[in-house]
Amino acid sequence: MPDNPIPMVDLKAQYTTLRTELEPAIIAALAATQYILGPNVQAFEQEAAEYLGVAHAIGCASGTDALHLALAALGIGPGDEVITTPFTFIATAEAIRYVGAEPVFVDIDPATFNIDPRAVEAAIGPRTRALLPVHLFGQPADMDALARIADARGLQIVEDCAQSFGATMPGGRTGALGAAGAFSFFPSKNLGAFGDGGLVTTGDAATAERIRVLRNHGQTERYHHACIGYNSRLDELQAVVLRHKLPHIEVYNRERRRVAERYDAGLAGAPVQVPHRDGLGTHVFHQYTILTDRREHVAAALRAASIANAIYYPVPLHRQPPFADRAADASLDHAEHVAARCLSLPMYPELDDHQIDRICAVIREALDG
Repeated sequence: MPDNPIPMVDLKAQYTTLRTELEPAIIAALAATQYILGPNVQAFEQEAAEYLGVAHAIGCASGTDALHLALAALGIGPGDEVITTPFTFIATAEAIRYVGAEPVFVDIDPATFNIDPRAVEAAIGPRTRALLPVHLFGQPADMDALARIADARGLQIVEDCAQSFGATMPGGRTGALGAAGAFSFFPSKNLGAFGDGGLVTTGDAATAERIRVLRNHGQTERYHHACIGYNSRLDELQAVVLRHKLPHIEVYNRERRRVAERYDAGLAGAPVQVPHRDGLGTHVFHQYTILTDRREHVAAALRAASIANAIYYPVPLHRQPPFADRAADASLDHAEHVAARCLSLPMYPELDDHQIDRICAVIREALDG
């Protein structure tokens, strides 16, 4: 009998373990009928702030909105430039354009796939107002180096933490290391909701208040609007889900590291580049991504064995039509090299050793063929 299919992420497995506590809590929230900015949103904001080690955490509708609100609250706008990476999901650069600013793409470190601080420093110009590093695949960017650059040049840092909930550095958790942090609770994230959701973190009270006003139509009090804002509020039912998952995040992330270590051992000596842990922080492995010159062949072999796989991200942002005008920002050779060779393997806390060993065996056989 053939082995069962292995998905990229198994949301049902996590739901099953939480079902007996989640469903009564959701029913109670439905019965309370406080659906907009209700008590679970407020409680989750406080609990997330305490876990992340920040003074303020403000829920919003999505990770994309979290980036947008953070930039807007910091006063980034038309005429400004924000330095970021081209090897990320489009939301990172979309948010920069949403506020009327321009993204400036710089190259990545070919070992970690995170933004290269040396490239950042070389790209700073008179219009640069902020840096937007991405903690890609769950590994913190080099925030110490980026903070030194930002402090010396009077720049703001907005952290894209969409894939790094719970990751740490010596200075604290991601989301607590810049002027603001932006999190996504898309269902497949390390801390995932049952739909869209986001969170903005900051240590500054004035920035936090601007975000609260902006997320709710610019309201300072009911029907009194200080500015043009947005409709971007974390849903009360999603907050229920997140409140019940948050106490488990350390276990989830520990299990992700277990899966990664098993992959490391199973692929040792194979002609693939496995993710490099730079020792700067604690990786939480939203994705486990390898590089191989035979990506299509390996992907086909995995599919034939009913093993899911994905490419994050096949086309760097400077090669996408909305940002084609930024293709000449700098040498982006490392980003293009990685984009052409990266392949992400199944990654979720419930993945067992037998499944991991099976995935590694298929990859090894494909590369031997």
